[in-house]
Amino acid sequence: MSSKFNYGTDHLTIGICLDIAAGKIKGIIGDEAAERIQASYLEVKKIVHAQLPVYGINTGFGPLCDTHINEEDTSTLQSNLLKSHSVGIGKPIPQEIAKLMLISKVHALAQGYSGINPATLYRIIWHIDHDVIPVVPEKGSVGASGDLAPLSHLFLPLIGLGEVFVKDEKFPAGKILKDNNLQPLILGPKEGLALINGTQFILAFAIKAVQRLNDALNLADLIGAMSLEGLMGSARPFDARIHAIRPFKGTKLVAARLFTLLSESEICNSHVNCDRVQDPYSLRCMPQVHGASRNAWLHLKELTEIELNSVTDNPIIFDANDTISGGNFHGQPLALPLDYATIAAAELGNIADRRCYLMSEGRYGLPKVLTNDPGLNSGLMIPQYTTAALVTENKTLCFPASADSVPTSLGQEDHVSMGSISGRKLHQVIDNLEYIQAIELLYATQAMDFRRPLKSTPVIEACHSYIRQYVPFINEDRIFATDINQIHQLITNGSLLATANDTALTNNINLNHDDEFGIY
Repeated sequence: MSSKFNYGTDHLTIGICLDIAAGKIKGIIGDEAAERIQASYLEVKKIVHAQLPVYGINTGFGPLCDTHINEEDTSTLQSNLLKSHSVGIGKPIPQEIAKLMLISKVHALAQGYSGINPATLYRIIWHIDHDVIPVVPEKGSVGASGDLAPLSHLFLPLIGLGEVFVKDEKFPAGKILKDNNLQPLILGPKEGLALINGTQFILAFAIKAVQRLNDALNLADLIGAMSLEGLMGSARPFDARIHAIRPFKGTKLVAARLFTLLSESEICNSHVNCDRVQDPYSLRCMPQVHGASRNAWLHLKELTEIELNSVTDNPIIFDANDTISGGNFHGQPLALPLDYATIAAAELGNIADRRCYLMSEGRYGLPKVLTNDPGLNSGLMIPQYTTAALVTENKTLCFPASADSVPTSLGQEDHVSMGSISGRKLHQVIDNLEYIQAIELLYATQAMDFRRPLKSTPVIEACHSYIRQYVPFINEDRIFATDINQIHQLITNGSLLATANDTALTNNINLNHDDEFGIY
């Protein structure tokens, strides 16, 4: 992969976008994009000089679109736009999300249909490269005429207003500009509108959700396989032949991953001829359930990548005599798949909770509540209460925000997407899911210990051993919240998944059977 990415000309994937945000790849504006940006900027200047009436260039905004603005006031119009639309409330969004907003906005504007001053784009890139990240409140967008409020806050620092994060500390943007010998920009015609019309708030949450949900899906298969081993379940439902005759992409992938994870397991082989006819659905139907969530993830990934390479502001400038005021800023194309993915993430938690319950029941040769001395010890009776609570909370978050619409802008924006809420809710559900998965791992590692001296496969054993480095076998009751938080950290810092992937690579085990399910 190249260490540089050309904004406006190269194809931007979710993985590359995340790598730019992480500082692994540098985003630049090449000669081709620079020429297009400059040409579009000059076309806007022609519009202003010729007094051609074009929305947002020499007219008011929204319901004030019939109000003519004099040429000498066009710059004031744009700075007023940023100030008046900065109405966000709530805590700041994560800095990584704000940085993804900056990156995706530069790529959209650099395609040359927005009339932006090249100097403005270079200033945004300065913010990206130097990790001077604008403070953006989490609430206030309805995802209609773009993410107006959050994007306004995102770009206030360009004109010396608002706040920025520098090394996790908040400062007035004007101070940081002064400290770096930079002057606030004077926005030209249409620049303010080009900056705040767009879906980059929704899009940034979608980009990060694609990464987080992908990790959760990969962990779901791994943890599910560990739980199956603890419960002495069968791997036969993962036989490729039965999924070939119902060939959903996600289902086939999950079945292949589970079959590979369990292949040659001593635990599985020890009960091949047992009299259990079939397992409960939470074990047997993992390909169908996890796979359905993977299909939803794939849908979100595909649409997010389309949006990531799209122009979403308004009006679109083809040339001075050919401008179109359309609706590319509307968030509905992402709002729907974000809501779909929210349900998909919640379902991973639903089925994981059922496996936790199964492991606590005292079936299939396991002791009740997974302790050797139940009664004196409550063992792992109560952690499942937490999964039940989180599962129910996730269900309440599954109401699709995109099913609602509240007219705004005096009726000019009479249908809105609410996609910003869809994006934020998806991350809340994934937050809960990661804790549910941590609790299932607490159960699964304990259940597997009751199957000793039998061993599972290299990947599963490596993950079991890795967890046991931080969370010992449970002999008697202790504060299990400490264990849950420790395992949760191994999930969120990526080390558990890295352990699985590294072990698979070392042992020539292919867990990634389909490149379509990657993020690059």
